[in-house]
Amino acid sequence: MPLPLSPSRSSVVAALCAAGCVFAEDEAELILGAARTPDELAAMVDRRASGLPLELVVGWAGFAGLRIAVEPGVFVPRRRTEFLVEQALAAAPDASVVVDLCCGSGAVGAALAAALRPVELHAADIDPAAAHCARRNVAGYGGRVHTGDLYAALPGELRGRVGILAANVPYVPTAELALLPAEARDHEPPVALDGGADGLDVLRRVAGGAREWLAPGGCLLTETSERQAPAAVDAFTRAGLTTRLAVSEELYAHVVIGTA
Repeated sequence: MPLPLSPSRSSVVAALCAAGCVFAEDEAELILGAARTPDELAAMVDRRASGLPLELVVGWAGFAGLRIAVEPGVFVPRRRTEFLVEQALAAAPDASVVVDLCCGSGAVGAALAAALRPVELHAADIDPAAAHCARRNVAGYGGRVHTGDLYAALPGELRGRVGILAANVPYVPTAELALLPAEARDHEPPVALDGGADGLDVLRRVAGGAREWLAPGGCLLTETSERQAPAAVDAFTRAGLTTRLAVSEELYAHVVIGTA
């Protein structure tokens, strides 16, 4: 549904409704607030109507009370992951060194730093596009961003010093990637989603190396699904961590917490 030459709020809502956007009125408010000109508004509505995630249309996502910059090709932070942040703060309220592993946009690290500041913050991702985006979001907290494969990306001086090791690892089984919503399947990188045959390949690697990096009493936290939770807990336990599972029914979030 094309917009009129001078689009109004009602015409934006109508265009989004016609495209099947369930929360058209809320989305219209965000798009209207982000567009600087009528032409830009029309282009943004067109992009949203074509299926581009709202966060990529407006350029940011709300997360833990922060406005997190997001860029094309980067994993968009989910509201359920706010539960991981809450659990990290409860487990290590005095942490002075934080690592956001598999950081994507850096949302988890930024949220932790905002709550704990001052804090030494490091974020890392194997994807250069994610690292580029994360730098925008952690710069205000003095955060450093590293590019590479899990712990290989981190500076050696962090060994034995990390109070919170947050790792929002990919955990979708490879065979189930095609079942994801189109917004994730078509617009987010497979490396941020694909967790291997059972979805736990990266989680096992993170758990296996965690004790070398954690400070005494430091904790590793990672998100998983309800179905995968027992195996994820077992992976943490086998890695020598004191392990528990936290669940939020409201957010349908499952977070495995392992303490050194």
